Amino acid sequence: MGRALNWRTLRVALLCLGIGVFASCSKGPASDVDDKVTTLGDTEVTAQLEEIKGEFADQTNYDYAFVMKYKVLKVHRGKLDTDTIYVGHYNPLTPRATVADERVKDVGGTLKKFRVGDIHRMALAAPMDDFFMGGIINRYFDEYKGPVYWAHWTNPGVKP
Repeated sequence: MGRALNWRTLRVALLCLGIGVFASCSKGPASDVDDKVTTLGDTEVTAQLEEIKGEFADQTNYDYAFVMKYKVLKVHRGKLDTDTIYVGHYNPLTPRATVADERVKDVGGTLKKFRVGDIHRMALAAPMDDFFMGGIINRYFDEYKGPVYWAHWTNPGVKP
């Protein structure tokens, strides 16, 4: 009986050790805060992506900004008069870490893909036309007349 108990205890201990090692090696979510998201633009928010209206243009020879609809969860810097904002993202099919190019330099972040429902921490500025003069796909043009924000920096966010 004593020997069975020792093997059982050893197996449980090894199982717990294995779970602990796995948990410590698993990559958790990266911080949504970095020096770019806290300094670029004049507004910093955590917001949930509510809608991507239509499809992104999948053309490698066409640089454009695509406007998306967000629900603001928290304003970290700046001032907003509404909890719904519209944000233009440069070349949205490109991961934010590699999106900057010769034409548009002050864009980036750690976000890899835009998905409705995800939360983003963003450094923004408005109006977008002051920061980007290229092609803009704005499918909200007829229904929304307020400012469209330019996304300087976009990281995956965490719910505040």
